[in-house]
Amino acid sequence: MTTPLTHVCVYCGSNTGTRPEYAEAAQQLGRLLAERSLTLVYGGGNIGLMGIVADTTLAAGGRVEGIIPQALVDKEVAHLGLTELVTVANMHERKLEMANRAGAFIALPGGIGTLEELFEVWTWLQLGFHAKPVALLNTAGYYDHLLKFIDHQVDERFLKPHQRDLLQVSADPAALLDRIASYQPEAGDKWYSRRNLA
Repeated sequence: MTTPLTHVCVYCGSNTGTRPEYAEAAQQLGRLLAERSLTLVYGGGNIGLMGIVADTTLAAGGRVEGIIPQALVDKEVAHLGLTELVTVANMHERKLEMANRAGAFIALPGGIGTLEELFEVWTWLQLGFHAKPVALLNTAGYYDHLLKFIDHQVDERFLKPHQRDLLQVSADPAALLDRIASYQPEAGDKWYSRRNLA
């Protein structure tokens, strides 16, 4: 029996980027989370796409839980108007708390921090450490080059097709939420071959 989805972790940039579509997609996702009674779990910041998705979710009547390291609170980038703001000691604790609270993960456009968070939870999924959907909101083709490289990894046999397909991808926030709400993980071995060490 599948556990109903209640909390969605969103990874995204602390900047807004060059295209207005990035902020528009963050706003659309925030409204949809509130409309679907899904709690937003995110990094607790008040700037960039992070601040936009949080503010929009709150304005639409949704619940927002932010997890932020003390060092970033000290730099005055914490969002103090959230439903819940949790301060942790470091980035490792932040990511673990976000992962524990979330029933699904979505990455919006962002920088290296967004990519690091995305690839970590995707790695955990392929290793079977969790069975939660991991998704990429490919707004305005932002991740097209990354997706081509991932296909290159498959071609070069460093990634299996079913591992690539674990990453749910869409440019439409509503369609992406629909996909993760109905997600069923598929079994598959990570390794192409295993050496017999006996």
